[in-house]
Amino acid sequence: MSKLIRNEEGFTGLEAAIVLIAFVVVAAVFSYVMLGAGFFATGEAQRTVHTGVGQATSNLEVSGPVIVKATDTTNLGEIAFFLQLAAGGAPVDMEKVTFTVSTANDLETYTFGGVKDDWYVNGTTQQSGNNNMLDKFEMVKITIPNSGGTLPEIGPNARFTVEVKPDIGAALPINRIAPADFQAGHYYEVY
Repeated sequence: MSKLIRNEEGFTGLEAAIVLIAFVVVAAVFSYVMLGAGFFATGEAQRTVHTGVGQATSNLEVSGPVIVKATDTTNLGEIAFFLQLAAGGAPVDMEKVTFTVSTANDLETYTFGGVKDDWYVNGTTQQSGNNNMLDKFEMVKITIPNSGGTLPEIGPNARFTVEVKPDIGAALPINRIAPADFQAGHYYEVY
Protein backbone atom coordinates (compact mmCIF):
# COMPACT_ATOMS: atom_id res chain seq x y z
CA MET A 1 0.00 0.00 0.00
CA SER A 2 1.12 3.36 -0.72
CA LYS A 3 1.39 5.97 1.88
CA LEU A 4 0.21 9.50 1.39
CA ILE A 5 2.89 11.92 2.34
CA ARG A 6 2.14 15.59 2.34
CA ASN A 7 4.87 17.52 0.66
CA GLU A 8 4.57 21.21 1.58
CA GLU A 9 7.98 22.46 0.46
CA GLY A 10 6.49 24.51 -2.37
CA PHE A 11 4.08 26.30 -0.06
CA THR A 12 6.87 27.55 2.17
CA GLY A 13 8.48 29.31 -0.79
CA LEU A 14 5.12 30.79 -1.83
CA GLU A 15 4.44 32.07 1.69
CA ALA A 16 7.89 33.64 1.81
CA ALA A 17 7.25 35.38 -1.52
CA ILE A 18 3.90 36.75 -0.25
CA VAL A 19 5.51 38.07 2.93
CA LEU A 20 8.34 39.64 0.92
CA ILE A 21 5.85 41.34 -1.42
CA ALA A 22 3.89 42.62 1.60
CA PHE A 23 7.10 44.09 3.08
CA VAL A 24 7.94 45.79 -0.23
CA VAL A 25 4.43 47.28 -0.52
CA VAL A 26 4.47 48.55 3.07
CA ALA A 27 7.96 50.02 2.57
CA ALA A 28 6.85 51.74 -0.65
CA VAL A 29 3.78 53.27 1.01
CA PHE A 30 5.81 54.36 4.03
CA SER A 31 8.51 55.95 1.85
CA TYR A 32 5.84 57.74 -0.24
CA VAL A 33 4.29 59.16 2.94
CA MET A 34 7.70 60.23 4.28
CA LEU A 35 8.71 61.88 0.99
CA GLY A 36 5.37 63.69 0.80
CA ALA A 37 5.77 64.98 4.35
CA GLY A 38 9.32 66.07 3.56
CA PHE A 39 8.28 67.95 0.44
CA PHE A 40 5.43 69.61 2.34
CA ALA A 41 7.75 70.67 5.18
CA THR A 42 10.31 72.01 2.70
CA GLY A 43 7.64 74.01 0.87
CA GLU A 44 6.32 75.49 4.13
CA ALA A 45 9.85 76.41 5.24
CA GLN A 46 10.53 78.11 1.90
CA ARG A 47 7.26 80.05 2.10
CA THR A 48 8.07 81.11 5.67
CA VAL A 49 11.54 82.33 4.69
CA HIS A 50 10.18 84.35 1.76
CA THR A 51 7.49 85.92 3.95
CA GLY A 52 10.05 86.72 6.66
CA VAL A 53 12.42 88.37 4.20
CA GLY A 54 9.53 90.38 2.74
CA GLN A 55 8.48 91.57 6.19
CA ALA A 56 11.99 92.27 7.45
CA THR A 57 13.13 94.43 4.55
CA SER A 58 11.81 97.85 3.74
CA ASN A 59 10.40 98.49 0.29
CA LEU A 60 11.03 102.23 0.65
CA GLU A 61 14.16 104.34 0.82
CA VAL A 62 14.94 108.03 1.11
CA SER A 63 16.12 109.61 -2.12
CA GLY A 64 18.06 112.80 -1.55
CA PRO A 65 18.25 115.13 1.42
CA VAL A 66 15.79 115.73 4.24
CA ILE A 67 14.78 119.41 4.27
CA VAL A 68 13.19 121.28 7.19
CA LYS A 69 11.59 124.70 7.27
CA ALA A 70 11.72 126.90 10.35
CA THR A 71 8.56 128.66 11.52
CA ASP A 72 10.53 130.90 13.88
CA THR A 73 13.94 130.90 15.60
CA THR A 74 12.92 128.22 18.12
CA ASN A 75 10.82 125.71 16.20
CA LEU A 76 10.68 123.78 12.91
CA GLY A 77 7.51 124.05 10.86
CA GLU A 78 7.74 121.29 8.25
CA ILE A 79 9.81 118.28 7.24
CA ALA A 80 10.18 117.24 3.59
CA PHE A 81 11.90 114.30 1.88
CA PHE A 82 11.63 112.13 -1.24
CA LEU A 83 10.71 108.44 -1.12
CA GLN A 84 11.30 105.82 -3.78
CA LEU A 85 11.22 102.04 -3.95
CA ALA A 86 14.26 100.17 -2.73
CA ALA A 87 16.03 97.99 -5.30
CA GLY A 88 13.81 95.02 -6.02
CA GLY A 89 11.04 96.40 -3.81
CA ALA A 90 7.40 95.70 -4.54
CA PRO A 91 5.05 98.63 -5.30
CA VAL A 92 3.73 100.37 -2.18
CA ASP A 93 0.21 101.72 -1.69
CA MET A 94 0.98 105.14 -0.23
CA GLU A 95 -2.56 105.51 1.15
CA LYS A 96 -1.69 102.78 3.69
CA VAL A 97 1.60 104.37 4.79
CA THR A 98 1.80 106.16 8.14
CA PHE A 99 4.43 108.67 9.25
CA THR A 100 5.50 109.07 12.87
CA VAL A 101 7.53 112.10 13.95
CA SER A 102 9.11 111.70 17.37
CA THR A 103 11.44 113.65 19.63
CA ALA A 104 12.70 112.92 23.13
CA ASN A 105 9.49 114.40 24.58
CA ASP A 106 6.73 114.00 22.00
CA LEU A 107 5.37 111.76 19.25
CA GLU A 108 2.83 112.46 16.49
CA THR A 109 1.48 110.12 13.81
CA TYR A 110 0.22 111.20 10.38
CA THR A 111 -1.55 109.29 7.65
CA PHE A 112 -0.82 109.77 3.97
CA GLY A 113 -3.92 111.99 3.69
CA GLY A 114 -2.49 114.29 6.39
CA VAL A 115 0.73 115.06 4.51
CA LYS A 116 1.36 116.97 1.29
CA ASP A 117 2.51 114.75 -1.59
CA ASP A 118 4.09 115.63 -4.96
CA TRP A 119 4.69 112.83 -7.49
CA TYR A 120 7.55 112.53 -9.98
CA VAL A 121 8.16 109.97 -12.73
CA ASN A 122 11.60 109.99 -14.35
CA GLY A 123 12.17 113.46 -12.91
CA THR A 124 8.96 114.92 -14.36
CA THR A 125 6.20 116.29 -12.14
CA GLN A 126 2.97 114.26 -12.31
CA GLN A 127 -0.61 115.03 -11.41
CA SER A 128 -1.26 113.72 -7.92
CA GLY A 129 -4.31 111.57 -7.40
CA ASN A 130 -3.88 109.46 -10.57
CA ASN A 131 -3.03 106.50 -8.40
CA ASN A 132 -1.33 106.35 -5.05
CA MET A 133 0.85 103.32 -5.81
CA LEU A 134 4.55 104.08 -5.64
CA ASP A 135 6.01 102.08 -8.53
CA LYS A 136 9.44 101.56 -10.05
CA PHE A 137 10.98 104.80 -11.42
CA GLU A 138 8.56 106.95 -9.39
CA MET A 139 9.35 109.26 -6.50
CA VAL A 140 7.01 110.99 -4.10
CA LYS A 141 7.92 114.09 -2.14
CA ILE A 142 6.43 113.91 1.35
CA THR A 143 5.96 117.16 3.24
CA ILE A 144 4.84 116.88 6.87
CA PRO A 145 3.42 120.30 7.74
CA ASN A 146 2.95 121.86 11.15
CA SER A 147 -0.72 122.48 10.46
CA GLY A 148 -2.52 123.38 13.66
CA GLY A 149 0.65 122.94 15.72
CA THR A 150 0.59 119.14 15.48
CA LEU A 151 4.29 118.69 14.65
CA PRO A 152 6.28 117.92 17.81
CA GLU A 153 8.36 120.82 19.04
CA ILE A 154 11.77 120.52 17.40
CA GLY A 155 14.20 123.18 18.59
CA PRO A 156 17.85 123.90 17.72
CA ASN A 157 20.14 120.84 17.91
CA ALA A 158 17.18 118.60 18.77
CA ARG A 159 17.24 115.01 17.58
CA PHE A 160 14.11 113.83 15.80
CA THR A 161 13.02 110.71 13.95
CA VAL A 162 10.56 110.33 11.11
CA GLU A 163 9.43 106.73 10.86
CA VAL A 164 7.81 105.70 7.57
CA LYS A 165 5.60 102.63 8.08
CA PRO A 166 4.26 100.88 4.95
CA ASP A 167 1.50 98.31 5.32
CA ILE A 168 3.87 95.51 4.20
CA GLY A 169 7.55 95.46 5.05
CA ALA A 170 9.72 96.98 7.72
CA ALA A 171 9.48 100.58 8.88
CA LEU A 172 12.00 103.06 7.51
CA PRO A 173 13.48 105.25 10.28
CA ILE A 174 14.91 108.63 9.28
CA ASN A 175 17.02 109.98 12.17
CA ARG A 176 18.15 113.60 11.95
CA ILE A 177 19.40 116.51 14.08
CA ALA A 178 17.89 120.00 13.72
CA PRO A 179 20.26 122.84 12.78
CA ALA A 180 22.06 124.65 15.60
CA ASP A 181 20.42 127.95 14.63
CA PHE A 182 17.60 128.80 12.29
CA GLN A 183 15.56 131.75 11.07
CA ALA A 184 11.86 131.96 10.34
CA GLY A 185 10.87 130.95 6.81
CA HIS A 186 14.26 129.50 5.85
CA TYR A 187 14.88 125.96 4.62
CA TYR A 188 17.70 123.77 5.97
CA GLU A 189 19.12 120.39 4.98
CA VAL A 190 19.48 118.17 8.03
CA TYR A 191 21.78 115.21 8.65
